[in-house]
Amino acid sequence: MASVSLTSISGKKSGTVELSDELFSIQPNVPVMHQVVTAQLAHRRAGTQSTKTRAEVSGGGKKPFSQKGTGGARQGSTRAPHYTGGGIALGPRPRKYTQRTPRKMVRLALRSALSDRNLAGRIVVLDSWEMETPSTKSAITALRAIGIEGKVLVVLTPQDDAVAKSLRNVVDVQIVSVAELNAYDVLCNDWLVFTQASLPMAKEGDK
Repeated sequence: MASVSLTSISGKKSGTVELSDELFSIQPNVPVMHQVVTAQLAHRRAGTQSTKTRAEVSGGGKKPFSQKGTGGARQGSTRAPHYTGGGIALGPRPRKYTQRTPRKMVRLALRSALSDRNLAGRIVVLDSWEMETPSTKSAITALRAIGIEGKVLVVLTPQDDAVAKSLRNVVDVQIVSVAELNAYDVLCNDWLVFTQASLPMAKEGDK
């Protein structure tokens, strides 16, 4: 079973903690991660863009000029796409961009992302944050003491409300709960910071 050092907020090592092999020690499946992340980003699209066709724009009930005798091309309506104020041909219409992704694929993508960060040595497990009141300065000091740089994903439990309030406005720090942990957020950040309480464990059916 894989393990990482257990760290205090002062940066000192206080032991080791075991990681679930099913979550942190599998061979990352890159195609599955790509498909799940693509589906997650597609789900964020509103799909509310819309244009009016020639049937929906107002006006155009009368022919602009006679069918014959003008010397010009015959026209049936001023609402045709080539007229100013006419309808839009082949324009965007409201649609859904969501993609169906099986649960097993979503779980595999998350396990692959966690394993990738573990293989890169980018996972930190704290014994606890030791914060009872919000303090952004103390939270930033703790991250610096741990010795991590770049974008950081901090995984918290519902009881870590003070930590969430301390880090919510810090640049390059993203906060998620254990239940919200997903492959996209893991891959978007350089480091993962857990506590012993927020460290995910394998469940039945994760394989």
